[in-house]
Amino acid sequence: MSVTGLCQVCESAAANVSCDRCGAAVCRDHYDADTGFCADCAANAEMS
Repeated sequence: MSVTGLCQVCESAAANVSCDRCGAAVCRDHYDADTGFCADCAANAEMS
């Protein structure tokens, strides 16, 4: 999915992907391609 705006995690880089879990628009640095989750959701998923 094409996304525009700022990353909702770092709020400085351009967002270009969205999290499959929460829908947050995030930059590639805060996106886990293996899970399709943003960094926040990926960290929470590992804890479960």
